[in-house]
Amino acid sequence: MQLLATIAIVLVALEHIYILYLEMFAWETLGKKTFKGSLPDELFKPTKTLAANQGLYNGFLAAGLLWSLTVSEPVWSSKIAIFFLSCVIVAGAYGAYSASRKIWFVQGLPALIALGLVLWTR
Repeated sequence: MQLLATIAIVLVALEHIYILYLEMFAWETLGKKTFKGSLPDELFKPTKTLAANQGLYNGFLAAGLLWSLTVSEPVWSSKIAIFFLSCVIVAGAYGAYSASRKIWFVQGLPALIALGLVLWTR
């Protein structure tokens, strides 16, 4: 079960590394394709800095999740994972509420599953 929890944490972290890339470095290209229909094309250039800021936060979430996997003391490793997965869950819930329900299924639910696995293995 520990292996499943680790895999789930890595998957959530990789997703947030992808989001970092999308929002920080590919907002006007890949971001435009990803959010086609959600945002008018003319908003991507003026919101590039805002998206990059959001991307940086997603990078911090990924870093925290990966950090949790490097901590050799199991209790602290799980506490760090629980904290960062909880942050992702809250961000996913707020994104679903404020922007699009799809955000919950893309970000919040995978983090919730990973959190359940972490708690199960404690």
